[in-house]
Amino acid sequence: MLKNCLLLFLLLAITACDTTKQPVTRAQMKALATERPKNIILMIGDGMGLSQITAGMYANGNQLELEKFPVIGLQKTHASDNLVTDSAASATAFACGVKTYNGAIGITPDKKPVFSILEEAEKNGLHTGLIATSTIVHATPASFIAHQPLRSMYDEIASDFLKTDIDLFIGGGKKFFDEQRADETSLIPSLERNGYTVSSMLDKEVSDINFKSANKIAHFTANDAPVPAALGREYLTEASTKAASFLKRKSTNGFFLMIEGSQIDWGGHANDTKYIVTEMIDFNKTIGAILKFAKKDKETLVIITADHETGGFAINTDSRMDSIAGAFTSDYHTATMVPVFAYGPGAELFSGIYENTAIYYKMRAAFGFEGAVKK
Repeated sequence: MLKNCLLLFLLLAITACDTTKQPVTRAQMKALATERPKNIILMIGDGMGLSQITAGMYANGNQLELEKFPVIGLQKTHASDNLVTDSAASATAFACGVKTYNGAIGITPDKKPVFSILEEAEKNGLHTGLIATSTIVHATPASFIAHQPLRSMYDEIASDFLKTDIDLFIGGGKKFFDEQRADETSLIPSLERNGYTVSSMLDKEVSDINFKSANKIAHFTANDAPVPAALGREYLTEASTKAASFLKRKSTNGFFLMIEGSQIDWGGHANDTKYIVTEMIDFNKTIGAILKFAKKDKETLVIITADHETGGFAINTDSRMDSIAGAFTSDYHTATMVPVFAYGPGAELFSGIYENTAIYYKMRAAFGFEGAVKK
């Protein structure tokens, strides 16, 4: 009880000093003193704005798993150098709590590396994982584990994986870890020496991985980018649920897991409504499975948001239920705010309107991490 009171006092003091970095109300802090998550699962629908969510809902029998989330907020997505963010700057905001320039991975605008929530979770004895339907070195997952000046430095980002103790990562991009790299030096032997069971789509599917016996898992779902869901990609739901169970079994202290539905964004860039809808439905299926896990676990906070909206997507007047006629104002991102959904202990932290950097500080507060953040 005394420890909880002291923690509450500390958090309130931090809030009074800097509301931009610790945007949590007194009532929320009080609730955290009695109800704190052991685990956090952050799910990012890349490019998923309100219109993408709505299109997915109408195309899915007028329902989505997101409707079951009791807490909803809105976050401002702008980068430090541009009102329209890219995935690197926005994911760095979630992961590290700083606004940075478009293209930056886990660094400040003056290119100094910053501690991510994943790295901080590891430092505090939690287990960690990343899953994506893009390459695992793509901007969003990279921002949680790497520190590079440009998102296109895929080989360097892959090398940064060896500098962490992440327990599990699943996604495309095998070629950035094997002999196809520019330096022709494979990282696979180093991963194996570090305790990873390394596999790829060439030898097994996600369903074939022995999650119960492995110490750490690195699985590549494609040599480069995975195919769209409409062309047969099916691993996201199974990988996500098995990863959550894997991390829960490994850790007595808790875990942090980031799951990205990457290709909603790619549908927006392509101005392809069907692409958006099929990716939204795939992401929705995974949300449902993770929500089921969290309801059973009772110690897991689930947060769902987007890095930005893509395409200026709109649902036009000739749309019908289960038949969406979409239109676009751009083939790039827009600066519109995007929603945040939360379920589980600590969910109340995520109501309201706030900067995307606040998501990092809210997760940090939910976990109860204390002290200065240093890289």
